[in-house]
Amino acid sequence: MASWYFTLLVAAVVYTVFKLKGVGRRPKGFPPGPPTLPIIGNLHQIPAKKQYLQLQKWAQTYGPVYSLILGTQVMIVLSADIAVKDLLDKRSAIYSSRPEMYIGNQVASSGLRMVLMEYGETWRQIRRIFHGLLHLKAAKSYMPYQDLESTSMMIAVLEEPDLIFDHIRRYTNSFSTQIVYGFRTPRIDDPRLLKLYKNTEDWSHVTASAGAALLDAFPVLRGLPEVARPLYRHARRVADMTVGLSMEMWGEIKGRVKEGTAKPCFCVGVVKAQQDEGHSDKMCAMMAGTAMEASSDTSASTLAGFIQAMVLYPEAQKAAQATADEVWGEEFPSLADFENPKAQYIRACVKETLRWMPTAILGIPHSPVRDDEYMGYKIPKGAAVVYNVWAIHMDPNRHANPRSFDPSRYMDDFTSSSESAQNPDVSKRDHFTFGAGRRVCSGMHVVDRSLFLVIARLVWAFDFGRAVDENGREIVPDQDDLVGGLLVQPRPFKMRITPRSEARAAKVREAWEGCKKLLDEEEQWRGVPIGMPYTTYEMDTGGEGV
Repeated sequence: MASWYFTLLVAAVVYTVFKLKGVGRRPKGFPPGPPTLPIIGNLHQIPAKKQYLQLQKWAQTYGPVYSLILGTQVMIVLSADIAVKDLLDKRSAIYSSRPEMYIGNQVASSGLRMVLMEYGETWRQIRRIFHGLLHLKAAKSYMPYQDLESTSMMIAVLEEPDLIFDHIRRYTNSFSTQIVYGFRTPRIDDPRLLKLYKNTEDWSHVTASAGAALLDAFPVLRGLPEVARPLYRHARRVADMTVGLSMEMWGEIKGRVKEGTAKPCFCVGVVKAQQDEGHSDKMCAMMAGTAMEASSDTSASTLAGFIQAMVLYPEAQKAAQATADEVWGEEFPSLADFENPKAQYIRACVKETLRWMPTAILGIPHSPVRDDEYMGYKIPKGAAVVYNVWAIHMDPNRHANPRSFDPSRYMDDFTSSSESAQNPDVSKRDHFTFGAGRRVCSGMHVVDRSLFLVIARLVWAFDFGRAVDENGREIVPDQDDLVGGLLVQPRPFKMRITPRSEARAAKVREAWEGCKKLLDEEEQWRGVPIGMPYTTYEMDTGGEGV
């Protein structure tokens, strides 16, 4: 009997060694990359923080398309715009899926976060619903929400300038809750607002953690007892909090829709889509929650980047203010001038901010659904295809002095983000912050307008200067000190914000007084804004694009 057990043990060891002998090695024909070690491959070379910088350095050595071997997982890194165009855009039928991302997707998102969902029929159905929320015509209908919420933010910054980042987060969140659920978030200490940002930050960190990478590299480790997997327990808590908040808000809005008391919003369409297509409540809740989460967090981070740029680059601030003065004079800026050629520098500020401070700094990985070949290299099915947004944006061949914030580089670019993403000449694409291929962000039309309006109003009304310490020395923010995980933003910093004139401060107060007349005692809309459709839901059969 003992001999039988010994024979089985030896066989198991031999089988394991045989299975592992190629693990960690770069197969012949794959794109080049840094030398590997057996079993772990390049895992030991991935830094815990600022991975985008190391990936950028490797591109300088191994070229615009290279590979990393992370245990059993293959990562293909794209660091050139033409590679993104050739693979993610032109071959989108192959590259529209996502790698497994066990912790970030299956565990921390319960497999229901659209941005990480594998390509398939469920994803296509959800994408069509999102198209109904965010297509160009729908984006224009949200102008009353953008106007009111940005005005609310402006009066708050005027009265509490030291809390500007809190007021920006409230603005992006409240605008999101209106278009998704039909209600405002009027306070910076709203419990749901705070929970949303906490959940998003936790998810971003856990998804980009070394532990998550290890479980993707060695799936066998997922079978360890739960006590030995603290990251798993933490990710489950993130999922419980995220799904719990989404289900709570979905239950409320679904009830209002059925009662006929819901304000115009995305969820009116989701309720209709649920009736048409039979999606579960959990799926619908996460659809709505994902929409709110994405539009709240990324826009707030982008605006934080813009404000930092104004502090660091006073010449750009003066140029933006001069444009605002020419277009609006002493009148409070509005979206009516979104396409005014005289406002081009403000639109250029939007483009430059999205280039200079990309929130999804390494994009969201794509994955091919079958083996492919590019530049003579093999790209295997299921590989994680990462496009290093940072490396592309900081390529001096695309942008002279790339770390300098210089909106003038876009003065001749009158395209929207959507139009630019579809430009057949990828060298003329403005930025890659919104992704590529069929996974490109549906919300570009909305974001373009929101950023334009807020940036125009901020530079029209305020001066942004550097704070000083107790010794009278200027406090200069570090533009390369970014915090976060999968999503990044500038580390919070001190600054000095002052009204450009008392007359303009008075205009801000006057605009807010006009907005207050539209709100009830709970600071919610009294009625439906003129021209606002009850829902923008439409079963678009034209595909998955924006």
